[in-house]
Amino acid sequence: MSVSACYEGQQFVGIDLHRRRTVLVRMTAAGERLGAMVRFPSTPEALRREMVAALSPAGPAPQVVVEATYGWYWAVETLQQLGARVHLAHPLGIKGFTNRRVKNDERDAADLADLLRMGRLPEAHIAPEPVRALRELVRHRAKLARWRSAVKNSIHAVLAKRGVSVPMSDLFGAEGTALLDALCRPARGPAGGSRLEPEYAARVGSLRGLLATLEGEIAEFDRRIAAALAGHPGYRTLQQISGIGPVFAAVFIAEIGDVSRFATADKLTCWAGLTPRHRESDTTVHRGRVTKQGSKLVRWAAVEAVQRSSEPAVAAIRTRIAERRGRPGQRTGRNIAKVAAARVLLKLVYYGLRDGQIRTLDRGPASPGVMNAA
Repeated sequence: MSVSACYEGQQFVGIDLHRRRTVLVRMTAAGERLGAMVRFPSTPEALRREMVAALSPAGPAPQVVVEATYGWYWAVETLQQLGARVHLAHPLGIKGFTNRRVKNDERDAADLADLLRMGRLPEAHIAPEPVRALRELVRHRAKLARWRSAVKNSIHAVLAKRGVSVPMSDLFGAEGTALLDALCRPARGPAGGSRLEPEYAARVGSLRGLLATLEGEIAEFDRRIAAALAGHPGYRTLQQISGIGPVFAAVFIAEIGDVSRFATADKLTCWAGLTPRHRESDTTVHRGRVTKQGSKLVRWAAVEAVQRSSEPAVAAIRTRIAERRGRPGQRTGRNIAKVAAARVLLKLVYYGLRDGQIRTLDRGPASPGVMNAA
Protein backbone atom coordinates (compact mmCIF):
# COMPACT_ATOMS: atom_id res chain seq x y z
CA MET A 1 0.00 0.00 0.00
CA SER A 2 1.32 3.46 -0.93
CA VAL A 3 0.82 6.55 1.15
CA SER A 4 1.07 10.20 0.23
CA ALA A 5 4.44 11.85 -0.38
CA CYS A 6 3.54 14.41 2.31
CA TYR A 7 4.28 11.87 5.05
CA GLU A 8 6.63 13.52 7.55
CA GLY A 9 7.29 10.73 10.03
CA GLN A 10 10.28 8.47 10.43
CA GLN A 11 11.25 6.83 7.14
CA PHE A 12 12.95 3.47 6.65
CA VAL A 13 14.79 3.08 3.39
CA GLY A 14 16.02 -0.19 1.90
CA ILE A 15 18.69 0.00 -0.78
CA ASP A 16 19.63 -2.96 -2.96
CA LEU A 17 23.05 -1.99 -4.24
CA HIS A 18 24.58 -3.43 -7.40
CA ARG A 19 27.53 -2.50 -9.57
CA ARG A 20 25.46 -0.92 -12.36
CA ARG A 21 21.98 -0.23 -10.97
CA THR A 22 20.60 0.42 -7.51
CA VAL A 23 17.02 0.06 -6.24
CA LEU A 24 15.56 2.17 -3.42
CA VAL A 25 12.34 1.45 -1.48
CA ARG A 26 10.89 3.68 1.27
CA MET A 27 8.55 2.66 4.10
CA THR A 28 6.80 4.18 7.08
CA ALA A 29 7.25 2.89 10.62
CA ALA A 30 4.02 0.91 10.11
CA GLY A 31 5.37 -0.84 7.03
CA GLU A 32 3.44 1.12 4.39
CA ARG A 33 5.21 1.89 1.13
CA LEU A 34 6.08 5.51 0.43
CA GLY A 35 5.83 6.16 -3.26
CA ALA A 36 7.07 3.81 -5.95
CA MET A 37 10.28 1.87 -6.16
CA VAL A 38 13.15 3.94 -7.60
CA ARG A 39 15.89 2.53 -9.84
CA PHE A 40 18.94 4.62 -10.72
CA PRO A 41 22.61 4.22 -11.79
CA SER A 42 25.04 3.17 -9.06
CA THR A 43 26.95 6.43 -8.69
CA PRO A 44 27.31 8.83 -5.74
CA GLU A 45 25.71 11.65 -7.72
CA ALA A 46 22.61 9.61 -8.64
CA LEU A 47 22.22 8.30 -5.08
CA ARG A 48 22.49 11.80 -3.65
CA ARG A 49 19.96 13.13 -6.15
CA GLU A 50 17.39 10.41 -5.46
CA MET A 51 17.76 10.61 -1.70
CA VAL A 52 17.36 14.38 -1.65
CA ALA A 53 14.28 14.20 -3.89
CA ALA A 54 12.67 11.37 -1.93
CA LEU A 55 13.38 12.56 1.59
CA SER A 56 12.89 16.30 1.30
CA PRO A 57 9.51 16.25 3.11
CA ALA A 58 10.71 13.86 5.83
CA GLY A 59 10.95 15.03 9.43
CA PRO A 60 13.50 13.00 11.43
CA ALA A 61 16.68 11.70 9.82
CA PRO A 62 15.81 8.60 7.79
CA GLN A 63 17.15 5.20 8.68
CA VAL A 64 18.74 3.55 5.67
CA VAL A 65 19.93 -0.03 5.24
CA VAL A 66 22.46 -1.18 2.64
CA GLU A 67 23.69 -4.73 2.21
CA ALA A 68 27.42 -5.26 2.77
CA THR A 69 28.01 -6.13 -0.85
CA TYR A 70 30.49 -5.28 -3.60
CA GLY A 71 31.71 -1.69 -3.28
CA TRP A 72 29.47 -0.45 -0.46
CA TYR A 73 31.92 2.18 0.87
CA TRP A 74 30.84 5.00 -1.44
CA ALA A 75 27.14 4.42 -0.77
CA VAL A 76 27.54 4.52 3.01
CA GLU A 77 29.72 7.63 2.86
CA THR A 78 27.22 9.42 0.60
CA LEU A 79 24.29 8.54 2.84
CA GLN A 80 26.13 9.65 5.98
CA GLN A 81 26.94 12.98 4.34
CA LEU A 82 23.19 13.44 3.75
CA GLY A 83 22.50 12.98 7.46
CA ALA A 84 20.97 9.49 7.24
CA ARG A 85 21.39 6.88 9.95
CA VAL A 86 23.03 4.12 7.97
CA HIS A 87 22.86 0.41 8.79
CA LEU A 88 24.87 -2.31 7.06
CA ALA A 89 23.08 -5.64 6.55
CA HIS A 90 25.25 -8.70 7.15
CA PRO A 91 25.17 -10.95 4.05
CA LEU A 92 25.04 -14.17 6.11
CA GLY A 93 22.07 -12.91 8.11
CA ILE A 94 19.92 -12.30 5.03
CA LYS A 95 20.98 -15.41 3.15
CA GLY A 96 17.38 -16.59 3.26
CA PHE A 97 16.49 -14.05 0.57
CA THR A 98 17.88 -16.45 -2.04
CA ASN A 99 15.34 -19.14 -1.08
CA ARG A 100 12.28 -17.06 -1.97
CA ARG A 101 10.12 -18.27 -4.82
CA VAL A 102 10.14 -14.76 -6.31
CA LYS A 103 13.38 -12.81 -5.96
CA ASN A 104 14.09 -9.44 -7.53
CA ASP A 105 15.81 -6.21 -6.56
CA GLU A 106 12.59 -4.50 -5.43
CA ARG A 107 11.70 -7.35 -3.07
CA ASP A 108 15.23 -7.39 -1.69
CA ALA A 109 15.16 -3.66 -0.96
CA ALA A 110 11.68 -3.89 0.60
CA ASP A 111 12.70 -6.82 2.81
CA LEU A 112 15.78 -4.94 4.00
CA ALA A 113 13.60 -1.97 4.98
CA ASP A 114 11.14 -4.32 6.71
CA LEU A 115 13.85 -5.99 8.79
CA LEU A 116 15.22 -2.60 9.77
CA ARG A 117 11.91 -1.10 10.91
CA MET A 118 11.07 -4.25 12.91
CA GLY A 119 14.45 -4.23 14.65
CA ARG A 120 15.39 -7.64 13.25
CA LEU A 121 18.15 -6.61 10.86
CA PRO A 122 21.39 -8.65 11.19
CA GLU A 123 23.90 -5.81 11.14
CA ALA A 124 27.54 -5.66 10.18
CA HIS A 125 29.89 -3.13 11.71
CA ILE A 126 30.57 0.06 9.76
CA ALA A 127 34.16 0.98 10.53
CA PRO A 128 35.02 4.70 10.50
CA GLU A 129 36.76 6.06 7.43
CA PRO A 130 40.32 6.12 8.95
CA VAL A 131 40.02 2.42 9.82
CA ARG A 132 38.76 1.60 6.32
CA ALA A 133 41.70 3.51 4.84
CA LEU A 134 44.14 1.54 7.01
CA ARG A 135 42.47 -1.69 5.94
CA GLU A 136 43.09 -0.79 2.31
CA LEU A 137 46.82 -0.57 3.02
CA VAL A 138 46.99 -3.74 5.11
CA ARG A 139 44.84 -5.84 2.79
CA HIS A 140 46.73 -4.75 -0.29
CA ARG A 141 50.03 -5.55 1.42
CA ALA A 142 48.69 -9.02 2.23
CA LYS A 143 47.62 -9.51 -1.40
CA LEU A 144 51.04 -8.43 -2.63
CA ALA A 145 52.63 -10.98 -0.29
CA ARG A 146 50.38 -13.73 -1.70
CA TRP A 147 51.36 -12.76 -5.24
CA ARG A 148 55.02 -12.84 -4.19
CA SER A 149 54.60 -16.38 -2.87
CA ALA A 150 52.88 -17.41 -6.10
CA VAL A 151 55.75 -16.04 -8.19
CA LYS A 152 58.33 -17.84 -6.05
CA ASN A 153 56.38 -21.08 -6.37
CA SER A 154 56.30 -20.64 -10.15
CA ILE A 155 60.09 -20.31 -10.27
CA HIS A 156 60.46 -23.49 -8.23
CA ALA A 157 58.04 -25.20 -10.63
CA VAL A 158 60.11 -24.26 -13.69
CA LEU A 159 63.28 -25.63 -12.10
CA ALA A 160 61.46 -28.81 -11.15
CA LYS A 161 60.38 -29.32 -14.77
CA ARG A 162 64.00 -29.22 -15.89
CA GLY A 163 65.23 -31.44 -13.06
CA VAL A 164 67.33 -28.70 -11.49
CA SER A 165 68.35 -29.48 -7.92
CA VAL A 166 68.09 -26.67 -5.38
CA PRO A 167 70.60 -27.50 -2.61
CA MET A 168 70.12 -24.31 -0.59
CA SER A 169 67.22 -23.73 1.82
CA ASP A 170 66.36 -20.34 0.29
CA LEU A 171 66.40 -20.12 -3.48
CA PHE A 172 65.99 -16.35 -3.27
CA GLY A 173 68.92 -15.68 -0.94
CA ALA A 174 72.49 -14.90 -2.01
CA GLU A 175 73.38 -18.47 -3.03
CA GLY A 176 70.04 -19.03 -4.73
CA THR A 177 70.36 -15.81 -6.70
CA ALA A 178 73.79 -16.92 -7.96
CA LEU A 179 72.29 -20.25 -9.03
CA LEU A 180 69.46 -18.55 -10.94
CA ASP A 181 71.92 -16.19 -12.61
CA ALA A 182 73.97 -19.16 -13.81
CA LEU A 183 70.91 -21.05 -15.03
CA CYS A 184 69.58 -18.09 -17.01
CA ARG A 185 72.92 -16.93 -18.45
CA PRO A 186 72.71 -16.68 -22.27
CA ALA A 187 74.63 -19.42 -24.05
CA ARG A 188 76.42 -19.18 -27.39
CA GLY A 189 76.04 -22.85 -28.14
CA PRO A 190 73.23 -25.30 -27.36
CA ALA A 191 71.71 -25.01 -23.90
CA GLY A 192 72.54 -27.69 -21.43
CA GLY A 193 74.59 -28.55 -18.41
CA SER A 194 74.01 -25.82 -15.87
CA ARG A 195 71.90 -23.62 -18.16
CA LEU A 196 68.18 -23.61 -18.92
CA GLU A 197 66.79 -23.74 -22.44
CA PRO A 198 65.90 -20.25 -23.77
CA GLU A 199 62.15 -20.70 -23.30
CA TYR A 200 62.50 -21.73 -19.66
CA ALA A 201 65.17 -19.13 -18.97
CA ALA A 202 62.87 -16.44 -20.41
CA ARG A 203 60.08 -17.51 -18.08
CA VAL A 204 62.36 -17.50 -15.03
CA GLY A 205 63.69 -14.07 -16.02
CA SER A 206 60.17 -12.71 -16.35
CA LEU A 207 59.20 -14.14 -12.97
CA ARG A 208 62.28 -12.66 -11.32
CA GLY A 209 61.37 -9.27 -12.73
CA LEU A 210 57.87 -9.58 -11.29
CA LEU A 211 59.37 -10.66 -7.97
CA ALA A 212 61.60 -7.59 -7.82
CA THR A 213 58.61 -5.35 -8.57
CA LEU A 214 56.52 -7.00 -5.88
CA GLU A 215 59.34 -6.68 -3.34
CA GLY A 216 59.50 -2.96 -4.06
CA GLU A 217 55.74 -2.54 -3.74
CA ILE A 218 55.66 -4.47 -0.46
CA ALA A 219 58.43 -2.28 0.95
CA GLU A 220 56.50 0.84 -0.09
CA PHE A 221 53.32 -0.32 1.62
CA ASP A 222 55.34 -1.34 4.69
CA ARG A 223 56.47 2.27 4.95
CA ARG A 224 52.93 3.58 4.51
CA ILE A 225 51.53 1.23 7.17
CA ALA A 226 54.31 2.09 9.62
CA ALA A 227 53.64 5.80 9.13
CA ALA A 228 49.89 5.35 9.58
CA LEU A 229 50.37 3.43 12.85
CA ALA A 230 53.26 5.46 14.25
CA GLY A 231 51.09 7.01 16.96
CA HIS A 232 48.77 4.08 17.63
CA PRO A 233 49.02 3.01 21.30
CA GLY A 234 48.29 -0.65 20.58
CA TYR A 235 50.81 -1.05 17.75
CA ARG A 236 53.86 -1.39 19.98
CA THR A 237 51.88 -3.13 22.71
CA LEU A 238 50.92 -6.02 20.44
CA GLN A 239 54.54 -6.48 19.41
CA GLN A 240 55.36 -7.40 23.00
CA ILE A 241 53.57 -10.71 22.36
CA SER A 242 56.01 -13.32 21.13
CA GLY A 243 55.21 -14.23 17.53
CA ILE A 244 53.62 -10.88 16.65
CA GLY A 245 55.72 -8.45 14.69
CA PRO A 246 54.87 -5.26 12.79
CA VAL A 247 52.99 -7.06 10.01
CA PHE A 248 50.70 -9.11 12.25
CA ALA A 249 50.18 -6.17 14.62
CA ALA A 250 49.03 -4.03 11.70
CA VAL A 251 46.63 -6.77 10.56
CA PHE A 252 45.03 -7.04 14.02
CA ILE A 253 44.64 -3.28 14.44
CA ALA A 254 43.22 -2.69 10.97
CA GLU A 255 40.81 -5.62 10.90
CA ILE A 256 39.55 -5.40 14.50
CA GLY A 257 39.20 -1.63 14.53
CA ASP A 258 37.57 -0.36 17.72
CA VAL A 259 38.07 -3.26 20.12
CA SER A 260 35.58 -1.79 22.60
CA ARG A 261 32.74 -3.03 20.39
CA PHE A 262 33.52 -6.48 21.78
CA ALA A 263 32.37 -6.85 25.38
CA THR A 264 34.75 -9.73 26.10
CA ALA A 265 37.75 -11.45 24.59
CA ASP A 266 35.59 -14.49 23.83
CA LYS A 267 33.34 -12.36 21.64
CA LEU A 268 36.37 -11.26 19.65
CA THR A 269 37.45 -14.86 19.04
CA CYS A 270 33.89 -15.71 18.01
CA TRP A 271 33.80 -12.78 15.57
CA ALA A 272 37.11 -13.95 14.09
CA GLY A 273 35.64 -17.39 13.37
CA LEU A 274 37.96 -19.25 15.74
CA THR A 275 35.25 -20.83 17.89
CA PRO A 276 33.58 -24.20 17.19
CA ARG A 277 30.16 -24.47 15.59
CA HIS A 278 27.35 -25.25 18.04
CA ARG A 279 24.18 -27.03 16.92
CA GLU A 280 21.65 -27.88 19.61
CA SER A 281 18.12 -29.29 19.36
CA ASP A 282 16.24 -30.81 22.29
CA THR A 283 18.78 -33.12 23.97
CA THR A 284 21.09 -33.38 20.96
CA VAL A 285 24.18 -31.16 20.86
CA HIS A 286 26.76 -31.09 18.07
CA ARG A 287 29.98 -29.08 18.29
CA GLY A 288 31.97 -29.07 15.08
CA ARG A 289 34.89 -27.30 13.50
CA VAL A 290 35.54 -23.59 13.83
CA THR A 291 33.04 -21.40 12.01
CA LYS A 292 35.56 -19.43 9.89
CA GLN A 293 32.97 -16.63 9.77
CA GLY A 294 34.89 -13.42 10.14
CA SER A 295 38.09 -11.81 8.98
CA LYS A 296 40.29 -14.27 7.09
CA LEU A 297 43.28 -12.03 7.70
CA VAL A 298 42.80 -12.11 11.48
CA ARG A 299 42.55 -15.91 11.48
CA TRP A 300 45.61 -16.20 9.25
CA ALA A 301 47.66 -13.81 11.40
CA ALA A 302 46.65 -15.55 14.64
CA VAL A 303 47.44 -19.07 13.38
CA GLU A 304 50.74 -17.97 11.83
CA ALA A 305 51.75 -16.09 14.98
CA VAL A 306 51.22 -19.05 17.33
CA GLN A 307 53.64 -21.13 15.27
CA ARG A 308 56.36 -18.58 16.06
CA SER A 309 55.26 -17.73 19.58
CA SER A 310 57.04 -18.74 22.77
CA GLU A 311 54.45 -17.23 25.11
CA PRO A 312 53.95 -19.70 28.00
CA ALA A 313 50.15 -19.58 27.81
CA VAL A 314 50.16 -20.13 24.05
CA ALA A 315 52.88 -22.78 24.00
CA ALA A 316 51.33 -24.74 26.86
CA ILE A 317 47.92 -25.14 25.27
CA ARG A 318 49.45 -25.92 21.88
CA THR A 319 51.59 -28.71 23.37
CA ARG A 320 48.86 -30.13 25.59
CA ILE A 321 46.21 -30.36 22.87
CA ALA A 322 48.66 -31.68 20.27
CA GLU A 323 49.61 -34.51 22.62
CA ARG A 324 46.02 -35.28 23.57
CA ARG A 325 44.43 -35.10 20.10
CA GLY A 326 47.32 -36.15 17.92
CA ARG A 327 48.30 -39.55 16.65
CA PRO A 328 51.69 -40.64 15.35
CA GLY A 329 52.08 -39.65 11.71
CA GLN A 330 48.93 -37.48 11.64
CA ARG A 331 48.68 -33.69 11.50
CA THR A 332 45.10 -33.40 12.77
CA GLY A 333 46.07 -32.98 16.39
CA ARG A 334 48.68 -30.35 15.61
CA ASN A 335 46.22 -28.35 13.51
CA ILE A 336 43.60 -28.47 16.26
CA ALA A 337 46.26 -27.32 18.72
CA LYS A 338 47.23 -24.39 16.48
CA VAL A 339 43.64 -23.15 16.31
CA ALA A 340 43.17 -23.50 20.09
CA ALA A 341 46.42 -21.63 20.69
CA ALA A 342 45.33 -18.95 18.18
CA ARG A 343 42.24 -18.32 20.34
CA VAL A 344 44.48 -17.78 23.38
CA LEU A 345 46.76 -15.45 21.44
CA LEU A 346 43.81 -13.45 20.13
CA LYS A 347 42.64 -12.94 23.69
CA LEU A 348 46.04 -11.42 24.50
CA VAL A 349 45.55 -9.17 21.47
CA TYR A 350 42.17 -8.12 22.86
CA TYR A 351 43.59 -7.06 26.21
CA GLY A 352 46.53 -5.33 24.57
CA LEU A 353 44.24 -3.20 22.39
CA ARG A 354 41.70 -2.58 25.16
CA ASP A 355 44.08 -1.71 28.01
CA GLY A 356 47.21 -0.58 26.21
CA GLN A 357 49.13 -3.23 28.12
CA ILE A 358 49.07 -6.98 28.69
CA ARG A 359 49.39 -7.72 32.37
CA THR A 360 50.35 -11.37 31.84
CA LEU A 361 53.56 -10.19 30.16
CA ASP A 362 56.41 -8.86 32.27
CA ARG A 363 58.61 -7.60 29.46
CA GLY A 364 59.27 -4.00 28.67
CA PRO A 365 58.24 -2.15 25.53
CA ALA A 366 58.93 -3.92 22.27
CA SER A 367 61.96 -2.79 20.37
CA PRO A 368 61.28 -1.23 16.99
CA GLY A 369 60.99 -3.89 14.30
CA VAL A 370 61.17 -3.90 10.56
CA MET A 371 57.97 -4.27 8.63
CA ASN A 372 59.10 -7.21 6.50
CA ALA A 373 59.36 -9.38 9.62
CA ALA A 374 56.17 -11.07 10.72
